[in-house]
Amino acid sequence: MSTMEPALEATAALAQAAIADEFGFFSDWTERYQYLIDLGHKLPPFPEAWRTEEHRLHGCQSMVWIAAEGDAARIVFHAISDSAIVSGLIYLALRVYSQRSASEILATDADYVAGIGLAKHLSPTRSNGLAALLAFIKDSARLALAGEAVNRATR
Repeated sequence: MSTMEPALEATAALAQAAIADEFGFFSDWTERYQYLIDLGHKLPPFPEAWRTEEHRLHGCQSMVWIAAEGDAARIVFHAISDSAIVSGLIYLALRVYSQRSASEILATDADYVAGIGLAKHLSPTRSNGLAALLAFIKDSARLALAGEAVNRATR
């Protein structure tokens, strides 16, 4: 599987700060939603062969497929959704967490969610899906720290 391009920022904290700066350029949520949709288009291709129930993330109203690979030193996440806005949410989460160490993932709260106002502007079903996505990411990091190679689809 080809990996997502190298992380844009050197650390998860820098990624969250960059996300806050980018969303700060927009004056209203219509523009922010459009930007979120545009970000979703930047997700790398997700193999059709992985679009199976085994890789499906449950807890989302939309269809979301996710996989993780790596070890405690570096975990790479691959994900896609059939929803444009959810794909943007995935892009943000992968920007913060993918290609980071398990320790950094576990030490990083998703502060960008509240920081850019997402928490107030997502429907309850999208909020639940985002929580499931973030839980999958943290669970993958816990597995890696426990010494297990991360090669998982879903719980």
